[in-house]
Amino acid sequence: MGVDLAYAPEVTDLVGKTRAFTREVVLPIEDANGGDITAAGSDGLRVDLQKAAREVGVFAPHAPVEYGGLGLNMTDRAPVFEEAGYSLFGPLALNIAAPDEGNVHLLAHIADDEQKEQFLAPLARGEVRSAFAMTEPAPGAGSDPSALTSRAEKVPGGWKINGHKYFITGADGAGFFIIFARTSGQSGDRGGATMFLTPADVPGLKVGRHIDTLDKSMIGGHCEVFFDDLFVPDSGVLGEVDQGFRYVQVRLGPARMTHVMRWLGAARRGHDIAVAHVAQRDGFGGKLGDLGMIQHMVADNEIDIAATRALLTQACWELDQGEHASNATSIAKTFAAEAIFRIVDRSIQMCGGLGVSADLPLARLSREVRPFRVYDGPSEVHRWAIAKRAVGAAKKAAREANA
Repeated sequence: MGVDLAYAPEVTDLVGKTRAFTREVVLPIEDANGGDITAAGSDGLRVDLQKAAREVGVFAPHAPVEYGGLGLNMTDRAPVFEEAGYSLFGPLALNIAAPDEGNVHLLAHIADDEQKEQFLAPLARGEVRSAFAMTEPAPGAGSDPSALTSRAEKVPGGWKINGHKYFITGADGAGFFIIFARTSGQSGDRGGATMFLTPADVPGLKVGRHIDTLDKSMIGGHCEVFFDDLFVPDSGVLGEVDQGFRYVQVRLGPARMTHVMRWLGAARRGHDIAVAHVAQRDGFGGKLGDLGMIQHMVADNEIDIAATRALLTQACWELDQGEHASNATSIAKTFAAEAIFRIVDRSIQMCGGLGVSADLPLARLSREVRPFRVYDGPSEVHRWAIAKRAVGAAKKAAREANA
């Protein structure tokens, strides 16, 4: 049976429009501000760029059609998101940046009709931003979400939430939060969590300091957030009580893949810059690009780009079939996070002194993509999960063979 990897004409057209918009409109703004979204204008810039994206028909390619999006599935998102990611500000312009893109996906699948109108609709239209509050300082939830310590207690008409969150992307200026809190059991239990929806401007919710991190392109920073007897009505429960760990899988796998898509675009830009440089730079009796050592790095970058796309395609196909795709997304995320960094790092090396200077964007690309080996699950945690599944399958096969 043949496998058709071609995209529909409308997707190919969207990819072309996104490529032109990103390179002609967005990249000059990124370069003028050194990739720093705060220096570039933060939410004011977001509004302007999203308006421009709407005008050329590339806005919200992932969002449901009924909420103003283009309704692309995971497979069709990949080349569009990659082209947007060619600029660090491109995803923001298309309203496909983290965490909003993942929250749109989650709400579209889990929220009830009233919640969709209150939270999903304005988020998909770019009228507000959002935050996903799960990570906590030690000993709370981090790479191990079962360590969740933030707690929601049932009270008449709703819930009161208390807790301290950490590294919450986009928290400063978010219009609403999706909060992950324990509603039963104790820290370390694999169940007993619930997701809650709340507007940001309510008593008991405080956004604290920005945690200074390597990356500077994510709007709203990575912040501490505090909940002090935050009241959320029963209508703010997202999904069912105590089922948060199950529901969060709806978000995590796809969000990891869209991170791959976006940052692969950034890595491709780095590679393109390096190849253009070595093709023209004279040295050692010829062009640098004619030297075997340079050609080795160029080839390795090409291999990493192709392999990342292949693993991404497999994982997205599984997600589009309605599968959890836990193994495929872990494999793709782990490989991609490391390959993307390798691509940018080799590109810096090929450009020598220019590569580590602000005269080229390579140094800031390195700064931006390095955290991906930590964000959305460190490589080591994904490797542990991949190995655990493989060994578990082998043990099951042995038991069945000996039965």
